[in-house]
Amino acid sequence: MLSKKNKEALFNPLSKDNPILVQILGICSSLAVTASLEPAIVMGISVIAVLAFSNVIISFLRKTIPTNIRIIVQLVVIAALVIIVQQILVAYNYDVSKKLSVFIGLIITNCIIMGRLEAFAMHNRPWPSFLDGVGNGLGYTIILVIVAFFRELLGSGTLFGFKVIPQWCYDHGYMDNGLMILPPMALITLGCIIWYHRAHNKELQED
Repeated sequence: MLSKKNKEALFNPLSKDNPILVQILGICSSLAVTASLEPAIVMGISVIAVLAFSNVIISFLRKTIPTNIRIIVQLVVIAALVIIVQQILVAYNYDVSKKLSVFIGLIITNCIIMGRLEAFAMHNRPWPSFLDGVGNGLGYTIILVIVAFFRELLGSGTLFGFKVIPQWCYDHGYMDNGLMILPPMALITLGCIIWYHRAHNKELQED
């Protein structure tokens, strides 16, 4: 079940081949939905679900899809899964679905998903494709959660909407950094994470 190749497909995207930190994919959504933890986690779970199941479906169909329409078929599969995820969110977590707004729909054009369908699912069997989808989705989600953690904590003094910084800190002059909840700080935070990751992975450093 978990051969060496399957383990690499599942675990490499968590750090060594992370889609955001190494491949620099999915940057836009990672900046747009990380002002607080809850929407970041929901977005991550949504991407995991869409990526894993679209990988499996395309892997099953890979030998029957004509080459000249493969992109269209991939987009149809992704779009169908995104609609299902979007409707589930509206039904069970309407407030978060409103926070995520159009960004759930934009999963359809997420570079990570299209990249994995082309690079992996079109050339591998369903089980490895499923693991690859889960691994890349988790790698994406981990970065979203890290960025959202620092932005919400430092920008609003909360985590999941609950105050975590004691009142006495504010009484002694502490102030929330409003810049952290603005989009430019998401980019700066992500840049710091990429710098730290590459500083501790010599194989990613350029000569």
